[in-house]
Amino acid sequence: MLAICLGYFLVILDVTVVNVAAPRIGAGLAAGQGALQWIVDGYTLVFAGLLLFCGGLGDRLGHRRVFLAGLGLFTVASAGCALAPTVAVLVGARLAQGAGAATMVPASLALLGALHPEPAARARAFGVWGGIAGVAAAAGPVLGGVLVWGVGWRTVFLVNVPLGALAVWLTIRHVPATRPRPRGERPPLDLAAQLTGVIAVAALTAGLNEAGGRGWTDPLVLGALAAAPLAGTLFLWLERRAAAPALPPRLLTGFRFPAALAVGVLLNLGFYGLLFLTTLYFQRHRGWDPLSTGLALLPMGALVAVASPLSGRVAARVGPHVPAVAGLLTGAVGLLGWAAVGPHTPYALLVVPLLLVGLGTSFTMPSATIAAMEAAPHEVRGAASGAFNAARQLGSAIGVALFGTLAAASASSAFYAGMRRSAVIAAGCFLGGALLAAVSGPAARAVSNASATEAP
Repeated sequence: MLAICLGYFLVILDVTVVNVAAPRIGAGLAAGQGALQWIVDGYTLVFAGLLLFCGGLGDRLGHRRVFLAGLGLFTVASAGCALAPTVAVLVGARLAQGAGAATMVPASLALLGALHPEPAARARAFGVWGGIAGVAAAAGPVLGGVLVWGVGWRTVFLVNVPLGALAVWLTIRHVPATRPRPRGERPPLDLAAQLTGVIAVAALTAGLNEAGGRGWTDPLVLGALAAAPLAGTLFLWLERRAAAPALPPRLLTGFRFPAALAVGVLLNLGFYGLLFLTTLYFQRHRGWDPLSTGLALLPMGALVAVASPLSGRVAARVGPHVPAVAGLLTGAVGLLGWAAVGPHTPYALLVVPLLLVGLGTSFTMPSATIAAMEAAPHEVRGAASGAFNAARQLGSAIGVALFGTLAAASASSAFYAGMRRSAVIAAGCFLGGALLAAVSGPAARAVSNASATEAP
C-alpha cells in the first residue's frame, strides 16, 4: 500500500505544488502568464491524453511492470524539470512527467484491486488511494511554499527524485507482480483512436490557454476550439470500430460509469481551476511570498489530511454516493465564497471558504474513485481506471486553462471580475456533480443489476 500510494502521491502532488512556484518560475525564466499556464497545464494535458492508452497497457503487459516503468519515467523527468535552463526545456520535461504519471496511475489502482479481492477491503483500499489524492492536492501549495521560500523553485521538482527512487525500491521488494495476458491473447493497441483522443484534449486545452493572451476571436484560438470536438467525435467513431478499444463499450453501458466520469471532470475542473487562481491572488495581487501563500492554504490542506481517511471508511460502510453528494454540496458553498473576494478582504474571512472546499473535496475524491471502480467489470478495471483518471485530469486542464484565461488581465479590477466568474462556475460544477452522484446512487445500481440479470 505504501509503495503504490507513494507513487500516486507524487503524481497528484505535482498537479498542485507547481501552482505556488509558478510566479517565481516566471521571474526566474522570464515566462509570461501564457507560458506559466503551459507549465502547469502541460503536465495535466499529457496526463489526461494518455491515460486511456496507458490504462490498457497494464491489462496487456502486467500492472506492476507498467507501474514501475511509469514511476521511473516520472522520476527522471522530475530531475529534468529541476535542471531546466529555459521555459521550453521545462515545458518539455513537464510533458514527460505527464507521460510517466499516465503510465503509473491506472496500474496503481488496478494493483490495489488485485491485492484486495474482498469487496469491503477493496473499498477501504480505494478509499485510502483516493484520500491520498486529496492529501497530495492540498499539501502541494504548502510544501511548494516552504520549498520555494527556503531554497528555490527548482526544489519542488527535485524532491520527487529521492521519493520516486524509494517508491521504485518498495515496489520491487513488496508488490507482487500480476500475471499479464498471454502474448497470443493480447489485442493490438488502438493507436489511431488514441492519437485522435490526445489531439482532442490538446486542442481544447491550447484554445482555452491561448484565449487569454490572443483573444477569443483569434484564428488560432477558434481553430483549436473547433478542432477539439471534431477530434473527439473521430475518437469515438474509431473506438466503436476498434478490435480492442481503449474505452471498452461495456463501460459506457448504463448510467453509473458515465456519471462517475462526469463527476470526475466537474470535481477537478472546479477545485484545481480555482486553486490556480488563489495562488495568483495571494502572490500577484496581495503581494505575499510563496511561504505565506502556502501557509494561507494550510487550513484546507490540514482538513483534507484529516478527513480523507475518514471519507474512505464512511464510503466503505454506507456506499460512496452519500459522502460524494455531501462533499460536493459542501465544497460548492466554499467555492462560492471566493466570489466575494476583493483586494483587501481580511484573511480571517477566507478561512471558512478554504475549510469548506477542503472538507468537500476530501470527502468527494475517495468516494468518486470507489463509485467509478464499483461500476466497472473486473476484467476491464485497468481501462476503467484510465478512463476515470483521464476524466479527472481533463477537468484539471480545462479548469486551469479556462479560469486562467478569465482572469488573465493584469489590471486588478479585471482579475477580480474574472475570479468572481470563475468561482461561480466552479461552484456550479460542484452542484452539477452532486446531482449526478445523487441520481447514480443505489437506485441506478439496482436498475443496472436488473438489466444485467435479464441480459442473455
